[in-house]
Formats: sequence, structure tokens, C-alpha cells
Amino acid sequence: ELGWMDSIPYLDRPLSPLEFYREWVSPNKPCIIQNAINHWPALKKWTFAYLREVVGPKVVSVAVTPNGYADAVFQDRFVMPEERQMPFMDFLDIVEKKMTSPNVFYVQKQCSNLTEEFPELVCDVQPDMPWMSEALGKKPDAVNFWLGESAAVTSLHKDHYENLYCVISGEKHFLLHPPTDRPFIPYELYQPATYQVSEDGSFEIVDEKNADKVPWIPLDPLNPNLELYPEYAQAKPLQCTVKAGEVLYLPSLWFHHVQQSHGCIAVNYWYDMDYDLKYSYYQLLDCLTKAVEV
Repeated sequence: ELGWMDSIPYLDRPLSPLEFYREWVSPNKPCIIQNAINHWPALKKWTFAYLREVVGPKVVSVAVTPNGYADAVFQDRFVMPEERQMPFMDFLDIVEKKMTSPNVFYVQKQCSNLTEEFPELVCDVQPDMPWMSEALGKKPDAVNFWLGESAAVTSLHKDHYENLYCVISGEKHFLLHPPTDRPFIPYELYQPATYQVSEDGSFEIVDEKNADKVPWIPLDPLNPNLELYPEYAQAKPLQCTVKAGEVLYLPSLWFHHVQQSHGCIAVNYWYDMDYDLKYSYYQLLDCLTKAVEV
């Protein structure tokens, strides 16, 4: 109740670094910022035709799944996507429906894939968000490029990053939970596995040998199984839509589930969080939750 909000607030402009840190980063509260990236050339330039011309036949990493769920629990496994190397123009053919496939394709590789795999596009955005870099006293650890089909869904999870998620075209649909909802959100340990394509074109799930089990959230917040996870009924999800030209500040340790409009293009900046008192409180909450479960 101390930190509860019933909707994600909007800012009509970026604040000064000090104001943003005091009002949003320090209290760990999300917001949607308007008029922060209007000056980016990407907002006007990044059509599919432009991306096809600039990136074209270059081979890039694409996540491929049979169901749109990458890095998610399926058949009692934590299943990661097939990471396919393919010409970017072939990927665009699938997104633009010029070529059909029964599978779901998503450019979602992190590890700063914008700078590592798409350096041709960096000049159309910014290498960092200057006001955020000044507020945090650091540069982003990664700048990521996202483009995919509407069937691609990001399962509920959290990150240890201060995240600025910038939508270039289309819309992103976020379902959020504050860190204080941790007692109501189930975690279980799963054998890690990867989708692999068989000779007949079908997918099989192959276990990662000698890998430690992965803690992950099995619950679908859009259709929660309250018989199996009754505690989730006490959680308080927030939903918001981030439109083209808007930036979502997603604070560290907030749980999020993400969907998108077809062909949505986005860039996000990951700034490593400070492992301060907020992190210690979250770890305490996590440990108490596990102790109660036992």
C-alpha cells in the first residue's frame, strides 16, 4: 500500500537529471515519458523499406519459436528459442507477410545487439539517454533493438536494470507488478532447454546438459491459474500501452510481461541498478517468501 499506484503516470517531457532521480529512480516508480525522443531521426526514417535498404542482406540473430514464447516455461522446461542466423531481409519478408512461416520470429537478442549487430542504425538514435546517464552517473550496459511479430510474447520476469524502453513505431503492451508483489508471484525451478528444428521442420525441445535448473515464473498473468497459484489473486497488476515516440521508465526489479503490435520497433537502454538498500529489502522479501513456502 505504501508504494501503490493505480495507473502509470505520464510526464509530458523529460525532467532534469536530479528531478528524475529524486522523483522516479529513488522511489522505484515507473512512468511514461513523452517528447523525449522526438528529435530522433529513427522516428521518421525507420520504415521497413529503409531498414531493408540499410541492413539488407546482413546476417543477424533472430529468435524462432513454434508458439511465440521465448525464454518461458513450456512442458515443465524453461525453454529458450532457437537462435537462427538469417539475412535481415528474409526476416523482414516474414514480418511483412511476403513469406509465410508457421513459426514466430523476433529480433530480441540482447547483449547490446543494436551496437553489435545493427551499427548501421545507431546514428538514427542516441548512444545513451544523456539525462538518465547523468542521473545515474553511468552509461548504459546495453542498447537493444527489438522488432517482431505480434505473436511474440515476453513471459513475466524481472531484470536488475533501470530500463528506458523507447518505442519507435507501433505499440508495446506491458503488464507490470511492483517488487512488493513478490510474495504472490510463484517461482519454480526448471530444467533449461532449447528449441531445435528437426529435419522435417518441426521443433523439438532439447535439454541443456549439465546445466543448473533455472528459477522462473510459470504463471501467465493474462490467464492466471488461480487454482494452482491462489496467492496471485492478491497481486495488483498494472497495465499500460507505450506508443510510438513514448518512453517507458521501467525500474529495476519490477516484474513485466510484454506484448506488441505486429512489426513494432523499439530500442531500450539497460542501466545496471545500484545494489543499495532497495535491493537488500527485495532480497529479504524474496527469502521470507521462500521460507513461508517451505
